[in-house]
Amino acid sequence: MSGTDVSHHNNVGGMFRAHYPWLCARLRRHSGGGFSVEDIAAETFVQLLESPGLTPIREPRALLTTIAQRLIYQLWRRRDLEHRHLDQLQHIDSQTVKSPEELVQLNQALQGLDQTLGRLPVKVRATFLMSRIDGLTYPQIAAELGISQRSVSVYMTRTHALCAKHSANQPLTQRFA
Repeated sequence: MSGTDVSHHNNVGGMFRAHYPWLCARLRRHSGGGFSVEDIAAETFVQLLESPGLTPIREPRALLTTIAQRLIYQLWRRRDLEHRHLDQLQHIDSQTVKSPEELVQLNQALQGLDQTLGRLPVKVRATFLMSRIDGLTYPQIAAELGISQRSVSVYMTRTHALCAKHSANQPLTQRFA
């Protein structure tokens, strides 16, 4: 770990000690529930730790609030996707309904893919989900995450390679069409 890394970790550690209770309290006041305030607050600081070259922060609470808000939006988007998927499943024609065994295999494959994506850095995973689930364009993703379009392209290539590797490691019965 370089001196810059140690300094960065120390700065974030100091911010954590100074602002974590405040961020949790703020999230509790402004949330409608449905998520763990402590998890969102902790993930906020994890994202700060993963941010390379973080410059001194003049308004740490504003930055923490922004990051936490983005995390909550991502959580909401994922829940909306889950609800849409469940709604679609309810409207499927009975002829296309899969057997319980096929549903278990599909569920296992999806869980495996979720674990595979979970190993990606936060911005890489967020880039993939914004593209595939939210349907955002590369320029929109770049603006949302504060990264270059080139980074979006690199992240998507990286995620596609990981998904292909994951798919290749699955038995044929567990791959989804």
